[in-house]
Amino acid sequence: METEAPTLPCAPSASNPPNHARRGKQSNGNSHSLGSVCSSCPSANSFSPWCRYMSQSRHVEARELMYSGALLFFSHGQQNSAADLSMLVLESLEKAEVEVTNELLENLAKVFSLMDPNSPERVAFVSRALKWSSGGSGKLGHPRLHQLLALTLWKEQNYCESRYHFLHSADGEGCAHMLVEYSTSRGFRSEVDMFVAQAVLQFLCLKNKSSASVVFTTYTQKHPSIEDGPPFVEPLLNFIWFLLLAVDGGKLTVFTVLCEQYQPSLRRDPMYNEYLDRIGQLFFGVPPKQSSSYGGLLGNLLSSLMGSSEQEEGEDSPDDSSPIELD
Repeated sequence: METEAPTLPCAPSASNPPNHARRGKQSNGNSHSLGSVCSSCPSANSFSPWCRYMSQSRHVEARELMYSGALLFFSHGQQNSAADLSMLVLESLEKAEVEVTNELLENLAKVFSLMDPNSPERVAFVSRALKWSSGGSGKLGHPRLHQLLALTLWKEQNYCESRYHFLHSADGEGCAHMLVEYSTSRGFRSEVDMFVAQAVLQFLCLKNKSSASVVFTTYTQKHPSIEDGPPFVEPLLNFIWFLLLAVDGGKLTVFTVLCEQYQPSLRRDPMYNEYLDRIGQLFFGVPPKQSSSYGGLLGNLLSSLMGSSEQEEGEDSPDDSSPIELD
C-alpha cells in the first residue's frame, strides 16, 4: 500500500495521485497542489508549473521539476504518482529535442530501476525511453541505455530481459558475467555451452563481432564448469571458437565446411541454423533465403558456392534484409 504523498520542494502537497488530482488553490507564485504540479493538463489557464514551463519552452526546468518529484515519490512508495511524473520527464525530452547525454541516460535508468518490475507503467516507460534515446535514427535505442537497463535487470535476476538489453549494448564482458550467473543458478550442467553459443550467434546477427568475441572469451574463462581452452571438451564451444575465426577471415568455404562438420551440435537448438543463415549473409556473402530444391542452411551455402565467385570476398548483404527475432 502506498504511503501518504510527499511534498515536492517547489510546491505544497496533495495526497491524490496525478491521474486523479484536483487543482489546488493558489496562494502565491509557488503555491500549487501536488495534483496541479503533476498534472499534464494542456489548458493554457492551468496553474501547473509543468504546464507553465512547457508553454514557455523552459524544458530544463520542467524536466528537473518532474525528475526530482518522481524520485521523491519513489522514496515514499508512491509508485503510481512517480510513474506519471517519469512519463512527463520523457515528454519534456521529446518536445525539446534534447541531445542524448550520459547524464540523461543515467537519470532515465535510475527511474527505471525504482519502478515496480511488474508494473505496466515500467514497460511503457522503457519503450518510450529507448525510442527517445535512438534520436530518431530508427535503431533500437542507445547502447549505453541498454547497458544500464541490462545491469538493473541483472540485479533483479531477470536474466532473459537482461540478456536482451546486453545484446543491444556494447558490453560483451558484462553480458558474459551475467550469463555465467544465469547458467550456474538456473541452467543444467549439460547446457553450459548453449548459454554462450546463443549470445555469440545473436551478437553476430547484429554485426557486433567485437562483443561476440568478448562474451565468448570472458564466459569460457570465468565459467566454473568449463575447462581451459581452446580447444574445449564441448564440441559446440569449439564450433563457436572456429566460427569467430572464420568471421575474421571471411572465407565462405571455411564457413560451409564448419557448419557441415558440426551439424550434430547445431541440431541441439533449431534456432542455430537460422542464426547461421543470417551470419552467412552478413559476413560470407551468402544470398538471402529463397525457394530451392536444397532448402535450409546447407542449401543456401551450396547455392552460393555454385554462384558467382565474387561471393567469396564476403561482402555484407544489404542492411534491409529481414532481421532474426532475438528474444
